[in-house]
Amino acid sequence: MGRFLLKRLGLALITLFLLGVFVFIGAQVLPGNVARRILGPFADQSAVENLNHQLGTDRPLLTQYWDWITSFFRGDLGDSLAYHVPVSSLIGDALVNSLKLAALAFVLVVPIAILGGVIAALKRDRAIDRVITLGGLSLSVIPEFVTGIMLILVFALWLDVLPVSANAPDNADPLTQIKYLLLPAFTLVLVLFGYIARITRAGTIESLDSDYTRTAILKGLPRRTVVRRHVLRNSLLPTIAVVATQTGYLIVGLVVIETLFNYPGMGRLIFTAATQKDFPLLEAAVLIVGIVFLIANLAADLAYSLLNPRIRYAAAE
Repeated sequence: MGRFLLKRLGLALITLFLLGVFVFIGAQVLPGNVARRILGPFADQSAVENLNHQLGTDRPLLTQYWDWITSFFRGDLGDSLAYHVPVSSLIGDALVNSLKLAALAFVLVVPIAILGGVIAALKRDRAIDRVITLGGLSLSVIPEFVTGIMLILVFALWLDVLPVSANAPDNADPLTQIKYLLLPAFTLVLVLFGYIARITRAGTIESLDSDYTRTAILKGLPRRTVVRRHVLRNSLLPTIAVVATQTGYLIVGLVVIETLFNYPGMGRLIFTAATQKDFPLLEAAVLIVGIVFLIANLAADLAYSLLNPRIRYAAAE
């Protein structure tokens, strides 16, 4: 187990280093000039050059990268060029908001999708299987803003049971915050349900057709016991990987949903930083999202190894 963890941590550190390089290079190739963006299109060129010099954006790229990455790992994320406040304060609030929304979406979609996938596999080629499979596939291909708008029309405007905005009042209790997050969370559930359910269905069918399942049934074990003890344990392995890979999407891929529901999360923050060419904010936000994504995948690897020791032993060899 120790060697398995060390290998996974080593890969995570190498990935984090490469991610930092790509994030910095990606931010630098964005079109526009930082000082020109701040001062406006009619500012004098000498003023633009002086501000670029003060901000350090006219230094060699290698020097800028070294200063940024060393400051980042010391915990100094710098100051936002657009908001003129510490980057840590902006990212901290946005990350907490995105994690709240992602956690609620996970709590809703994971059990529903797994249950739907298992039922579809157990009722393979029957009407309920087709409804779950085709329904989930149809929901997955509908753009998020279309699904979100339909939910707003039905639950916020027609039925008037949920708020349009996802921003809860200040000092709202947890239940009130959940109420405000239900509409964007339901939008995510509809988008992710089909994908997770299909993976669960495929894994369950593979487990149902395996030799160990046939052996357990021939021994006289009840079908319900076979499914609970043998099928689910093995069929959930690919589902865990799928759920982990959705973490990055839930944290940063929600620009449309966060804009639609006026929710100040990481997706909208990164979009704003990119359009404002706010290097410190953009680079720190993307790198932190990458760290969250790596942690989620590391947790998925650990769950894999606990459910299937063969994976752990093979990785340790």
